[in-house]
Amino acid sequence: MSTKRRRTAATVAAALAGSLLLASCGGSDSGAEDGKTLRLWHYEAPNSAMGVAWNEAIKEFEAKHPGVEVKFEEKGFEQIQKTAPMVLNSGDAPDLMEYNKGNATAGKLSQQGLLTDLTAEVTRHGWDKKISGGVRTISQYDTDGVMGSGKWYGVPNYAEYTMVYYNKDLFEKYGVAEPTTLGELTSAMDTFVAKGVTPLANGGAEYIAQQYLYQLALSKADRSWVDAYELYKGKTDFHDAAWTYAAETFADWVKKGYISKKSTGVKAEDAGVSFIQGKSPILFSGSWWYGRFKEENKFAWGTFLWPGSNLTLGSGGNLWVVPKGAKNKELAYDFIDITMSKKIQNLLGNKGGIPVAADPAAITDPQAKTLIADFNTLSGKDGLAFYPDWPVAGFYDVLVSETQKLITGSEKPDAYLSALQKAYDKGVPKT
Repeated sequence: MSTKRRRTAATVAAALAGSLLLASCGGSDSGAEDGKTLRLWHYEAPNSAMGVAWNEAIKEFEAKHPGVEVKFEEKGFEQIQKTAPMVLNSGDAPDLMEYNKGNATAGKLSQQGLLTDLTAEVTRHGWDKKISGGVRTISQYDTDGVMGSGKWYGVPNYAEYTMVYYNKDLFEKYGVAEPTTLGELTSAMDTFVAKGVTPLANGGAEYIAQQYLYQLALSKADRSWVDAYELYKGKTDFHDAAWTYAAETFADWVKKGYISKKSTGVKAEDAGVSFIQGKSPILFSGSWWYGRFKEENKFAWGTFLWPGSNLTLGSGGNLWVVPKGAKNKELAYDFIDITMSKKIQNLLGNKGGIPVAADPAAITDPQAKTLIADFNTLSGKDGLAFYPDWPVAGFYDVLVSETQKLITGSEKPDAYLSALQKAYDKGVPKT
């Protein structure tokens, strides 16, 4: 999500070949290195697939470690995103935390020496045998903090991707069929607007708005474009055909009423809730919502991949990272290992997550099977294109503020793209 999840995978198919495929933690007291306390931070909702699986992992951990207490404190994605460097540079770092993957986040912290090198533990526990392909891309960072090679600084135990969630009841009410092309999607949105309904749930104050725009760019892009943008394997031009189409189309969608001008201050949570409450017929967002929607939606709903695009946002999931200053690192490694176990992986899969090491035969929920099948379709065609805020540190906040201006109309597409170019160029490592 990055972002939510904020928060990558060039090709995650390998990670799911024989398998399938956080809201925070920790008490306020630092705790000594006594082996009796595991301070855990993650930012997944309790009823999300990850939240359910990790709550079970806590029970499993405490059963296997008599006398050891897991001190979990729920944090927000934005809270960790903004305060992690400061907290990890203090004496109050947790033993284990969920953190966003990518160059601008986990890569930056690894470069700053704030994360523990997990390479030896990955080999010792065999996690590298369960994490391969594109999921591994987000786990390793080089000395410049660029993902894809180098030491292991994080362990993802799930994968994720974005999709179009739609309210089948509202589609039926207004006589709209499930779109299979972008033309049909825009026609559907025209129908809703004509009936006084804003079709797209949007959160301009956080990651959702920028992900709509990035998806529009991806629909005109290819793998080399993604590699240039995310991995610096070439020059990124924000005035190219893909970015220009994305900015102009997004601005046009606001003018046409597909996206509300009032959504500039809306948080991601509120956008998701508007879909849950049946107010918005469509939400484009990540698989991290899937388990929650299964539990809370009171209407018939479904999903489909963004029409007319070979690429979409997606990756391995957010990372378990062990802060350099963690007091009880061995306990942290044990907890990670439990989340990678078949029991927890199977639970995650059946609750609407995309596990990296589940037993395929153990995933029995029909909706979960569909979710994983769509993911396999994407990963099989190398269709996961990471997230827009990853390339450089601080780019998330730039994307939020600039996309808000695009929504209000205070900035035109050309100026918007120039602002992104300036921030991106400033942050790209000089070689």
